[in-house]
Amino acid sequence: MPKLRRPAGGPVLCLMPEYCITYFNARGRCEAMRMLMADQGVEWKEEIVTHDTWQKGDLKRDAAFGQIPKFQDGNLTLYQSNAILGYLARNHENYTLLVKNGWTVGLYGKNPLEATLIDMVNDGVDDLRGKYQRLIYQNYENGKDDYIKALATELGHFERLLASNKEGQGFMVGDEISFVDYNLLDLLRIHLVLAPDCLSGCPLLSAYIKRLSSRPKIEAFLCSAAHKNRPINGNGKQ
Repeated sequence: MPKLRRPAGGPVLCLMPEYCITYFNARGRCEAMRMLMADQGVEWKEEIVTHDTWQKGDLKRDAAFGQIPKFQDGNLTLYQSNAILGYLARNHENYTLLVKNGWTVGLYGKNPLEATLIDMVNDGVDDLRGKYQRLIYQNYENGKDDYIKALATELGHFERLLASNKEGQGFMVGDEISFVDYNLLDLLRIHLVLAPDCLSGCPLLSAYIKRLSSRPKIEAFLCSAAHKNRPINGNGKQ
């Protein structure tokens, strides 16, 4: 049975969701949503897709765009990782459930302007993630050196955006964590595995990673066996 969700000091408002992620045995495009759910105290299940299962084609045929992750919340099934992050952001407003000017404060900003800025930054995160994935799956041996050389420019965009909000001392947008922070945190962490010195020219991003990674529930997730034992990418390259 779903569990009742209760904001701190408040009445029971709704049932805790029964979430399920269907994906390969990799962090891939799911680790940001896992971090979000862990940080928000939300439980979820995992269904691991093996190479043999994927090759059978049934799961691919049924997927909206022929790819996973697949995300289920009861009878609702979603595909596309950014759509799933947006759905989670709307459903888990930091459990504050504060309303200002008709806008619920939480993981998608406190007003339409912040939501738009969050979308903008997330598009930038997705652009860099796409370049990273093309390197990992298509051109790792021949393209790694050039990719790392270009990282100073790529990561510099995020350094400047972070600096423009509260002088880089908080989050990417606004005063509260949003779904794009989880997405960017995951992307930055995997780039530190690829190129450990890639943030040497980005002091604000370096501090941002430490700050977010030390949030108690994120820290517990990052220290968990589930996270540590899960490969970053499906082909073993990183």
